[in-house]
Amino acid sequence: MFRAVGRIFRTPDLRRKILFTLGIIALFRLGSFIPAPFVDFGNVQACLAANQNTSGLYELVNLFSGGALLQLSIFALGIMPYITASIIVQLLRVVIPHFETLYKEGQAGQSKLTQYTRYLTIALGVLQSTTLITVARSGALFGTSTTTECTQLISNDSWYAIMLMVVTMTAGTGLIMWMGELVTERGIGNGMSLLIFTSIAARFPGSLQSIWQQQGIEILAVVLVIGILTMAGVVFVEQSQRRVPVQYAKRMVGRRTYGGNNTYIPIKVNMAGVVPVIFASSLLYLPALIAQFNQPQAGQEPAAWVTWVTNYLTKGDHPLYMLLYFLLIVGFTYFYVAITFNPEEVADNMKKYGGFIPGIRAGRPTAEYLDYVLTRITLPGSIYLGLIALIPLAAFSLIGANQNFPFGGASILIIVGVGLETVKQIDSQLQQRHYEGLLR
Repeated sequence: MFRAVGRIFRTPDLRRKILFTLGIIALFRLGSFIPAPFVDFGNVQACLAANQNTSGLYELVNLFSGGALLQLSIFALGIMPYITASIIVQLLRVVIPHFETLYKEGQAGQSKLTQYTRYLTIALGVLQSTTLITVARSGALFGTSTTTECTQLISNDSWYAIMLMVVTMTAGTGLIMWMGELVTERGIGNGMSLLIFTSIAARFPGSLQSIWQQQGIEILAVVLVIGILTMAGVVFVEQSQRRVPVQYAKRMVGRRTYGGNNTYIPIKVNMAGVVPVIFASSLLYLPALIAQFNQPQAGQEPAAWVTWVTNYLTKGDHPLYMLLYFLLIVGFTYFYVAITFNPEEVADNMKKYGGFIPGIRAGRPTAEYLDYVLTRITLPGSIYLGLIALIPLAAFSLIGANQNFPFGGASILIIVGVGLETVKQIDSQLQQRHYEGLLR
């Protein structure tokens, strides 16, 4: 293992890529601590210290931004606008035929879709930065906190100050998107995924220290054991796949023989990744967000529906919230898998190139068989996603840890998934140069 790491840094090309990636990550983390213009940095830090365990409306975005959101920094929005834009463009392929045509055109069409994603990212950056600044001005950024510091986060309410903050945060989103693409092109791994990985991993020490200080060393040891077991389970499931065997008939073209080989279609247990968890979290945040903007004036009673939403759908420690969260994740898993994997398209491509599944006729029977396998394997995958996502909520309910409990939910799925893919890329590049990789 140590010899393999030594070979990495003795290989000039690979060493240059890794150092470039680490440099971009350092710049990304630095920008997360630089406050945006007209933000009262002292009040923000006082609010963060006083509200460490509150689960506000923006915990998911704050998680993906590495804590930069609640600090109102120039990178406050993080990579979230790009993630949202990518998901929207992917979903629009089902609705807009032109997008589906571009997707099938190969590299040229993919470049066009990437350009649309960039434009949509900037638009979402403007929208989300405006919403964030509006909530910060209203004093509702840290939930129901009413301390003086939390209601005076912005030192200047003039229109030009607000415009400058919106432009700064949107430019920060564009810069993050550019840095992610640079890492993909010149560094190691997928740039956007690595930036998300960095944001989440940066919060692990703080979360563990918080559990240690509030619950003691015994609870911290239990959390670490649960975390190791959870990570092992996530690695096992993420690597699990159903291999559907495929055979290709032999074809004679002139004097050459093509085909005749055996392969398989890998159908992963978790084909949807972390997207259903993001969908479910975003959908459950909407009622709480609407209720937050419909709070009554001083001395007035809140509406019945506002009270109900505040009691049941604001925090994750209520059984009704957990049940809805789990059911939404299961439903969104089936929805997203149905969009991203088209059995009819796969069956048509196999038929075109002379491939078939042993015992299954080509064409429509193959599509029906693939759909059957996909439906069967998606059920355990969706239950697995739901259970992983409930781990932070259960920890919040049982031991009082905040909802950014490190070993569960979207954080652990992204950490393990990105880590596995990055190590595989390093391993493949080592094998190209030394015939011996990082993994054995």
